[in-house]
Amino acid sequence: MQWIAEWLTKEGPPSSSPLCDFNRLIYELRAGDVLLVEGRSRVSNVIKTITQSTWTHSALYIGRIYDIRDPDLQQRVRMAYKGDLSEQLMVEALLGEGTIIAPVSKYRRDHLRICRPTGLEPEDAHKVVAHAIKHIGTDYDVRHLLDLARFFFPWGFLPRRWRSSLFEHNAGMPTRTVCSSMLASAFNRVNFPILPFIDRDDDGSLRFFKRNPRLFTPKDFDYSPYFDIIKYPFLGLDDLGVYRRLPWCDDDILYNDDERAFVAANRGETVSRVDDRTIFSFTKKDKEKTEPIDDNTPSVPNTTVKGG
Repeated sequence: MQWIAEWLTKEGPPSSSPLCDFNRLIYELRAGDVLLVEGRSRVSNVIKTITQSTWTHSALYIGRIYDIRDPDLQQRVRMAYKGDLSEQLMVEALLGEGTIIAPVSKYRRDHLRICRPTGLEPEDAHKVVAHAIKHIGTDYDVRHLLDLARFFFPWGFLPRRWRSSLFEHNAGMPTRTVCSSMLASAFNRVNFPILPFIDRDDDGSLRFFKRNPRLFTPKDFDYSPYFDIIKYPFLGLDDLGVYRRLPWCDDDILYNDDERAFVAANRGETVSRVDDRTIFSFTKKDKEKTEPIDDNTPSVPNTTVKGG
């Protein structure tokens, strides 16, 4: 199973275009915050497809070790985490590793978002953190790992008895036992709502029902009306009209979600392949500078990319 986990969790390169200010974000974190991550691994791409969301992973921020009031919980963290204890720490569940303690700094180069439970009392925040810490060392669901691995094979290629429920109409269900179920159970412990079912009686009274923690995905914390969404963009817009001073380039140059071709063209380099979605535009002067890449590929100008 280990090689499957390693293959699924192997990460691609980070984006060269940062979306959040990591230093500002970690400064504002509070114990009990949910940290959402846009992953870069194969399994992250599967989760994006199944959940139709950018967010593929969630972790619970627990603070630094001296922020944990309970000595027993502190000791448990010390035993589970061998790194620098002055680091800001989180609890997360990972394929191939189970539930672990990790520094927030491991996601320094990723797109992150804070989901803060609105109005959560400090005492309940401590209970949420304690619940997560007590789950450290819990094994990951092997069935879930196999489900995700099967997703990479065509449906008709697999014998029926090997087909996972991951391919059924409600395809998201089996993936919801990953990182989010542990976080959901922690908030259920203090009766904090995420996406509850609300029933109204004939007399107008309301009743809240907790959802099964296994049904949650990372995007549910983003979608929940009971969590504040906190973003720290790479370039903030807090000052009135500051967006007018952003270093925008020429209005005629648009990015078409093909980073490699865009950067190459912008730097005057050639690329070995032109994506069908990418359109290169250039002036008459630019045409004179173009050189063919090969016999079968159209020439790429020494200019930037423009949207079609």
